[in-house]
Amino acid sequence: MARYLLGRLAWLVPTLLGIAFVTSSVLYLVPGDPAQILLGEMATPAQIQALRVQLHLNEGLWGRYVLYLGDTLHGDLGRSYVSQKPVTVAIAGALPETAELALTAWVLAAAGGSLLGVAAAARPGTWRGAVVTLASVTGFSVPVFWLGILLIYLFASVWHVLPTGGVGGIRHLLLPAVTLAVPSAGIIARFVADGMAGALGADFVRTAAAKGLPPRSIVWKHAFRNAIIPAVTVMGLQLGELLSGVVLVETVFAWPGLGRLLFNAIGQRDLLLIQGIVLLLAVTFVLVNLLVDVAYGMIDPRIRLA
Repeated sequence: MARYLLGRLAWLVPTLLGIAFVTSSVLYLVPGDPAQILLGEMATPAQIQALRVQLHLNEGLWGRYVLYLGDTLHGDLGRSYVSQKPVTVAIAGALPETAELALTAWVLAAAGGSLLGVAAAARPGTWRGAVVTLASVTGFSVPVFWLGILLIYLFASVWHVLPTGGVGGIRHLLLPAVTLAVPSAGIIARFVADGMAGALGADFVRTAAAKGLPPRSIVWKHAFRNAIIPAVTVMGLQLGELLSGVVLVETVFAWPGLGRLLFNAIGQRDLLLIQGIVLLLAVTFVLVNLLVDVAYGMIDPRIRLA
């Protein structure tokens, strides 16, 4: 297991270097002169040239990459052109809100998806199993922005039990977290249900039933532990998907996190801030995949021995 982890950590180096290269190339993917776009049509040639020097646009693609990599390793992602604040400061201010929202949604998705998957597999061929299956399929088919607007209409406008958005405690967190969790819960439910269907027909489950163990113990202590292993990958990947989904959800619910910050940066053409947020989300996604592989060995010792 230790050798495997060292190998994965070694592969992280070229992966992160590749992410940094793609991120540093954002300015070159923008049609036209990025400096002209940022300053507007009324900018003077001297102002444009000064900004080109500030953004290292005269250094070429590889020169820009080397400079960007060096600045990133020193924690310098540049300054937001709109707010004139360091990009790291802007990200640090929004990151806690996004982390709170994404982790809450992930817990809801993992717990809700697992329960739905077990319920669907434990009652195959019944109307209850069909309802659970329909709910999971509907969950990952509904667009999050439409679901968010629907929940705001029902819980805020019709029933007046929850606020429409913003931050301020669990009541403000509930609607955006549920909106973000529903599609992931539906996907997790399908994988758990498929895994449970195979596990419930395995020999060790029949042996446990022959010993007289109660059905609940057979489902949760024997079948579920083996069925959850394939779903762990999906749960880990869904955490990365949640980070990408926060852009729409945070915008709908006026949640002051990275998603809303990225949305505003795109509208304002704040390219350096866009670079910083994209880099952070990409690195987070890579690290989550590494943690998922480590979780395999913690759930099933057989994987650790292999």
